[in-house]
Amino acid sequence: MTLIVFGVYALGLGLFMLFAPGPFFETIGTFGVRNDHYIFDNASFEIPQGLLLLAAVRRVSWRVPALAFATLHWALHSLSHIVDPHHGAGDLIGWIEAGSLVFTTVILAIALRASLSDERR
Repeated sequence: MTLIVFGVYALGLGLFMLFAPGPFFETIGTFGVRNDHYIFDNASFEIPQGLLLLAAVRRVSWRVPALAFATLHWALHSLSHIVDPHHGAGDLIGWIEAGSLVFTTVILAIALRASLSDERR
């Protein structure tokens, strides 16, 4: 289930960035000055990550590597938001986003650990 939820989320987020960079920036990505090139660069990461996680639903041997990759990505993304929580909608929103990212990183880490245990059996 974790693979599906995070896969759909990453794919949807990437497509949102790709096809609607303005609304993405105004709602979610309000950090600094809007830069469509940078938003597209991020979309080019989120879309393949989402596809990888969704592919790992069927390809069991991909689960551990996909979850490890996603967990590392979310951990680094969390760190980024902890270091710079200054969201355009206010620091409180920035800290809420940072906390949400840490929470979701923990979910991914738990799923990774479960997948590692399953793989060892």
